Amino acid sequence: MIAQDTIVALATPSGAGAIAVIRLSGKEAITIASQVFQSVSGKDIGKQKTHTIHLGHVADNGKTYDQVLLSIFKGPNSYTGENVVEISCHGSTFIQQQIIQLLLRKGAKMAQAGEFTLRAFLNGKLDLSQAEAVADLIASDNEASHQIAMQQMRGGFSNEIAKLREELLNFASLIELELDFSEEDVEFADRTAFYELLNRIEFVLKRLIDSFAVGNVIKNGIPVAIVGEPNVGKSTLLNALLNEERAIVSDIAGTTRDTIEDELVINGIGFRFIDTAGIRETKDVVESIGIQKTFEKIEQAQVVLYLVDSSQLLLDGKLENLKNEIGKTRNKFPLKPIIIVLNKIDQLQSESIAHFTNYLTDQQPTTYNQQLVPLSAKQKIGIEELKNTLLSFVNTGALRNNETIVTNTRHYDSLLKALEEVQKVKWGLDAGISSDLMAIDIRQALFYFGEITGEVTNDELLGNIFANFCIGK
Repeated sequence: MIAQDTIVALATPSGAGAIAVIRLSGKEAITIASQVFQSVSGKDIGKQKTHTIHLGHVADNGKTYDQVLLSIFKGPNSYTGENVVEISCHGSTFIQQQIIQLLLRKGAKMAQAGEFTLRAFLNGKLDLSQAEAVADLIASDNEASHQIAMQQMRGGFSNEIAKLREELLNFASLIELELDFSEEDVEFADRTAFYELLNRIEFVLKRLIDSFAVGNVIKNGIPVAIVGEPNVGKSTLLNALLNEERAIVSDIAGTTRDTIEDELVINGIGFRFIDTAGIRETKDVVESIGIQKTFEKIEQAQVVLYLVDSSQLLLDGKLENLKNEIGKTRNKFPLKPIIIVLNKIDQLQSESIAHFTNYLTDQQPTTYNQQLVPLSAKQKIGIEELKNTLLSFVNTGALRNNETIVTNTRHYDSLLKALEEVQKVKWGLDAGISSDLMAIDIRQALFYFGEITGEVTNDELLGNIFANFCIGK
């Protein structure tokens, strides 16, 4: 399954920069590199020790392409487990392409997406979940997602799964042994100890499955919809949160006719804010489409910021109408956390703010998942309080305690299936079913455990996983 070709690719982002790194991996990596590299000290790099760096020039047929640093990593002590050469050249895109084309002419093949990490997996340098964590680490854009990816790449998740699988495998072996002595009616597997193991496995699987809710939002960011009537300051709030002029701000109602999205990291957690079109009755076709999209974004959001122009609440009937509108939104999305944001408080007396707050939060907290934050988006008053309220919706306890958190949908699916099989085995023990039937469910549980770490795999699965990698990693 391991390809014999020596592969090459740009390991740094494409485009011009101070330097670029070109990576070779394969049995002939050092041989191919030695054909184009001329050391300033006259050394033969084919005879140099592993993990050494050499200054020289990339040249061929009397033409010098660049002065470079060449690093040697001899297998199996390399990232891929093969011979690896990394050429650090100047970051001109022309130089990058010239050197890569030269290496291709000397016998290297262009690497496919994720092929270096795939070879690391196939050569036993990483298990499958660790390999997937490499892609997550590259994609991490906040502290929390980085922390989770690093934990998984170090094998925290793999080790926990592998330990459970090994214990289950030991009992599976004893159950299988009983099948060979079925006529003697003997039991090699202690049923009490086996039941205790299944309970422990079930507990760990449920904890890992539950962690996916936190892990998924940390990895992908928490979507937050900013909604409300036109001209209440939704775009101003988005700009205040992002600390930049991201959305158009105007006194004309209905300025935002499409959704605007941007991301903000608050204490290491990513939030994706969605500025939506103002909700109102309108005959404008384009604005109506925007309002329809607003309700779609509320459906997709994990938290809703319902923005209110508090200066308008002094008008007759406005406060009662607003309470009714918030109630309609809450009834339409009963499980959706809603933060009522009282905007433009700089235009009100503190007594009015207190009155509006009491009136709008006059609900049973056990019935409605609702909070209220007074602020002034224009004056940037109360923005930090709003950020802290948003953070309260994220359970970061597991993250702080350095517990294993599942972020990968494939792992989540395999854990659910493994849990189902473990529960079948428990039911079988309670019901006293025969060892041969119980062995089938145990084998299935082991199969799903193996899918996570890569003991069980196939070409299609690997193709789907590594196709999402960047070329050069």
